[in-house]
Amino acid sequence: MIVVAGEALIDLVQQGKAPAGAPGSTTAGPAALAPLSPRLGGGPYNTAVALGRLGSPVAFCSRVSRDAFGDALLDGLRAAGVDLSYVQRGVEPTTLAVASIGADGSAGYSFYVEGTADRLFAAPAELPDGVRAMSFGTCSLVLEPGASAYEELLRDAAARGVFTTLDPNIRAGLIPDADTYRARFKSWLPSVSLLKLSQEDADWLGGTPREWLASGPAAVVVTRGGEGLRLHTRDGGELRVPGEPVDVVDTIGAGDTVNAALLHGLAARDALSPGALAALGADGWSDVLRFAAHAAAITCSRAGAEPPYAAELSR
Repeated sequence: MIVVAGEALIDLVQQGKAPAGAPGSTTAGPAALAPLSPRLGGGPYNTAVALGRLGSPVAFCSRVSRDAFGDALLDGLRAAGVDLSYVQRGVEPTTLAVASIGADGSAGYSFYVEGTADRLFAAPAELPDGVRAMSFGTCSLVLEPGASAYEELLRDAAARGVFTTLDPNIRAGLIPDADTYRARFKSWLPSVSLLKLSQEDADWLGGTPREWLASGPAAVVVTRGGEGLRLHTRDGGELRVPGEPVDVVDTIGAGDTVNAALLHGLAARDALSPGALAALGADGWSDVLRFAAHAAAITCSRAGAEPPYAAELSR
């Protein structure tokens, strides 16, 4: 089983523009207020759903509100076949993220996180039986006190020999002290088997794949939007795989889909260990990366975080 640990939230996605002449329109008067559509989301949540849709045995480890949004989030996980045994519940509200979509389909976010349920996550007393890998990242490793609990879980999993993946998925607006976060990120790397991040994240963090590999991970995968994915391995190897051409609706959930596709592809090759990653070879890695690029392209072709099902990738 693969366990995904981190937040579940609601993305409020702008739908078009405010009607001309209406209150809040682009004509003279208040700033434009486009309608907002609620979508199930959160980087770890999307990764868990994507893994379930691909057919991987997966569990979600988080703290979810008992409000209507929280119930909907759990329904989405159940529909994808995700195990909810390690989900905690709380009476606090669900985190909200307002997503604005740019002309190129890229998404920017503002967050409403004060007093929300997922921030009060507590590390479980023990890991699930038969866990093969654990995935971490995004807001859950920023917002305290939950961030320290997720960090504890990451270190504990690595100490027990569990394969771990990290996607920092930087949301700079949530990080009050960039230098402190960058130092904390570096402290996680000895506990990380596979680091996946976007080129934008890499630029913000200010390091290089070679520096990160020297600190612990066996491999680093950098996503570069339409340009595809780039792999860096500890033995000095590099591999580039192009992105798939697609009419982009938006990029919400694309990176999370890559996380899931990488884990699914590696699990199918029995490569969920640092040693197995080293032995995978260029052909094996190329297949896994192309699979991830194909999955992400499908997600980008539709609105919101809607990762593909296994049947869609086999066509």
